[in-house]
Amino acid sequence: MISAGHPDIPTPQIGVLLVNLGTPDAPDAPSVKRYLREFLSDKRVIEIPSFLWQPILRGIILNTRPAKSAHAYSQVWTEDGSPLAAITKRQAEALAKIFAGRAMVDWAMRYGNPGIAGKLEALKAAGCERILLAPLYPQYCAATTATANDAAFVALAAMRWQPALRTLPPYHDDPLYIGALKTDIERQLEALDFTPDRLLLSFHGMPQRTLELGDPYHCHCRKTARLLGEALEREVDVAFQSRFGRAQWLEPATDKVLEAYPGQGVHKLAIAAPGFSADCLETIEELGIRGRASFLAAGGTHFARLDCLNTSVAGVAMLERLVARELEGWLSAP
Repeated sequence: MISAGHPDIPTPQIGVLLVNLGTPDAPDAPSVKRYLREFLSDKRVIEIPSFLWQPILRGIILNTRPAKSAHAYSQVWTEDGSPLAAITKRQAEALAKIFAGRAMVDWAMRYGNPGIAGKLEALKAAGCERILLAPLYPQYCAATTATANDAAFVALAAMRWQPALRTLPPYHDDPLYIGALKTDIERQLEALDFTPDRLLLSFHGMPQRTLELGDPYHCHCRKTARLLGEALEREVDVAFQSRFGRAQWLEPATDKVLEAYPGQGVHKLAIAAPGFSADCLETIEELGIRGRASFLAAGGTHFARLDCLNTSVAGVAMLERLVARELEGWLSAP
């Protein structure tokens, strides 16, 4: 029996927190500046000593880049806000329905809102004594997966009563992931009114130095591409987008590949971004708008940007099975 005056203790629950990269609160320069300040101050993202990097960030980048980025965000913003946040929310809602009565499912952004710490606090307050943190990055990278985990661990360090925590491992070569990509990409290719000469897989870029330091990201991307090509029974090309700064980045660069294709006889192109779990600025604007323009300007005739898995039937089924597998031993059978 609980004694009089004892704090209320909610019924024990299991929680799942989907995590994606982040987004500004609005497509305007002040919001983008706040977002970039947080994002580009992360030592996992920018591996330059702070005393060298912060003057550059605060003196140049945060005074020039926000307006340009805000314009890009304004081209993709929806009634529900940022595409990345809106889609991640819908993914969480879909899983919440599937796991109703067995686990609580919520979502958070590593940078911007809603934050990881606040959502972990809310899940714990709701009774979640066991929580699966699920960074939605198929390929492991210190600048994505690790920093999401870092933020969760920091949040737990401030809690008196910590929940047990599991983290979703990378799933770059998981048959569930490769199968979902195959199903959804084939569905989209069949819906096109042309037959692509080539299928380009564009992954987010990282500095070459990260590979040399032992980050498995590049290898994970290459393995995903190889397995997906085998599943689709077709040749696929690989490139890396979103270069930033003057350092050497993983190659080949997506923008250079797009510009070179027509001269190589590739005039009809489909491009997919399998490293992104949800469409965002980098897929919709960078690939779908600027990438399309570069390809057509170089002599291409047909261009199709394929959607990410998002909340497709294949994508949600994959997330359900990945989450259920990681909850084994915690989750009662349905």
